[in-house]
Amino acid sequence: MEPYDLVVIGSGPAGRRAAVQAAKLGKSVLVVEGRRRVGGVSVHTGTIPSKTLRETVLNLSGWRERGFYGRSYRVKKDIDGSDLGTRLNKTLEHEVDVLEHQFQRNGVRTMSGFARFLDPHRVAITSPDESELIVQGEKILIAVGTAPYRPADIPFDDVSILDSDAVIEAPRVPRSLTVVGAGVIGIEYATIFSALDVAVTLVEPRTTFLDFIDREIIEEFIHQLRDRGMIIRLGSPVSTVEKDDSGKVVTTLEDGRAIRTDMLLYAAGRVGATATLGLDTCGLETDRRGRLTVDPATFQTSVPHIYAAGDVIGFPSLASTSMEQGRIAACHAFNLPMPPAPQYFPYGIYAVPEISTVGMSEQEVREKGIKYECGVARFRETSRGHIMGLDQGLMKMIFSLKTRRLLGVHILGEGATELIHIGQAVLNLHGTLDYFIENTFNYPTLAEAYKIAALDAWNRMPRV
Repeated sequence: MEPYDLVVIGSGPAGRRAAVQAAKLGKSVLVVEGRRRVGGVSVHTGTIPSKTLRETVLNLSGWRERGFYGRSYRVKKDIDGSDLGTRLNKTLEHEVDVLEHQFQRNGVRTMSGFARFLDPHRVAITSPDESELIVQGEKILIAVGTAPYRPADIPFDDVSILDSDAVIEAPRVPRSLTVVGAGVIGIEYATIFSALDVAVTLVEPRTTFLDFIDREIIEEFIHQLRDRGMIIRLGSPVSTVEKDDSGKVVTTLEDGRAIRTDMLLYAAGRVGATATLGLDTCGLETDRRGRLTVDPATFQTSVPHIYAAGDVIGFPSLASTSMEQGRIAACHAFNLPMPPAPQYFPYGIYAVPEISTVGMSEQEVREKGIKYECGVARFRETSRGHIMGLDQGLMKMIFSLKTRRLLGVHILGEGATELIHIGQAVLNLHGTLDYFIENTFNYPTLAEAYKIAALDAWNRMPRV
């Protein structure tokens, strides 16, 4: 039995960051990955491939240039699955190579195989050739991520009725698509395929979606989606899914409406990939979606030497936050003092257009009883926006009337996930409206929207 200071189960963002952090502290580390190559869901079916698919679609379709050349503009007239797969494969190969090199240079050992607990400290690893190795971990981190939720009444065939993993594994371009689930994954894929001029119908059982995003941003987002022809069915649970004699997928809603499309993507939730870990042998339990509960400050489970991080612990399920969770868990496990975490971190949704937000929404500010004012800038108001041909894009900033401090930034449009970090820095450093008004921004840039939105708020604020 081989002993390690830290055994990490899963090599996604949380697992790899924890492994490298522990190795830099001089600890012996083993990373166990169920796939043949490292990277986890993030590299193989999640974050990296979906964002690569998005970039490929925007480039080949000429989406970013349509503001100048019209909706009929195309870089490549006929785009098929092979066009999408070429860039995916190249990007994934690069990501895996970088990660393998990172593990190697930090002395982290990796193993391909499936892990299961024998007791709180011992883990059995079954390799692809079915041989078994038992290892012992002084500390253990569970970072296995999630898998798509596949209800029994949906007849998945991974060709015309598929989940978000299958979309990446064999990408193709249907003429019409139904997406069930308006969470982050469903929204991203629905808008990516819509940018290819696929006729998309988005179905969401609830009457709202992305409830953690400022409502004004979501209202603008919905307007843009409908303006380009996407059909959105909110408050419409799915009753049945079946294929008709012509091979079309027929999605019938509880309100009686039926949607006939070439393909259906079921993206209504994910479950923790914990079913085969044998958690009962180490005293851990999961919720009904296979997720683990942890101390939010240390990421310890109810068994103190066993940690969990990343998507397997639930919201916010972002690669960025998962990395920090893994690092914090490793630091706590080996007694490295940690400063308090920043109060706010950004969310990024890689839809078309992008959405990114940091801090409080207008709804949260109202609930807290804070007196406030908002400023809005539209990207078409900036010179860079004109140069880029942007006729859409919105930045909203919220400031306290009492202290003038920035309370939240919400962006919809090109480059939102990059632009948000200016707001993040000012927010966590307790900056005020005056920072944006008094400082100079490069010209012409989309970042000028910060100054425009700040001046818009200033114009409405009472003079002291």
